[in-house]
Amino acid sequence: MSIHSPAADWFKAPTGHERLWIGLAVGWCIVLSLMMPYWHFKGKQNSSGETYRTTPEEFQARVEKFSEANAPGTRDNFAEGLNVEVPAPPGDIYLIAKQYFWYPILKLRAGETYRVHMSSVDFQHGFSLQPMNMNFQVIPGYDHVLTLTPQAPGIYPIVCNEFCGVGHHTMVGKIIVE
Repeated sequence: MSIHSPAADWFKAPTGHERLWIGLAVGWCIVLSLMMPYWHFKGKQNSSGETYRTTPEEFQARVEKFSEANAPGTRDNFAEGLNVEVPAPPGDIYLIAKQYFWYPILKLRAGETYRVHMSSVDFQHGFSLQPMNMNFQVIPGYDHVLTLTPQAPGIYPIVCNEFCGVGHHTMVGKIIVE
């Protein structure tokens, strides 16, 4: 079987409804492209946080120092028998993603502003804070800083939304807001 060239008059310009649909598609692309700056600056769709280079070892040392400085020294029934860090606002708080858990559990005050430093020590993880609909990629070697002001008291689950291995389904943490 040989390859044949198409006939010289193979292309026919769009007509009728075809022109209408092409025009609608191009118009919608232009509208969405013009809306991108609006979504970025006014719609708060993108993170306005900071990102710094770090090493997993350095970040883990900072998290351990933070944990030692902010642990209340008592067990908390809210946290299923685990120690909970209670940082004084406003300030920097640290959260580390490690296969297959988030550390530490944080107890924050409603209405106070915190700078949340997040990083991973092993693989890429996803940070999803529900029901606030916050979704970020947590990557080893980067300290991603977000500003967080919890408004309502409650227990907010943290879920890893980036597949990180066999135990991915167990990678859940929490932020307690009082």
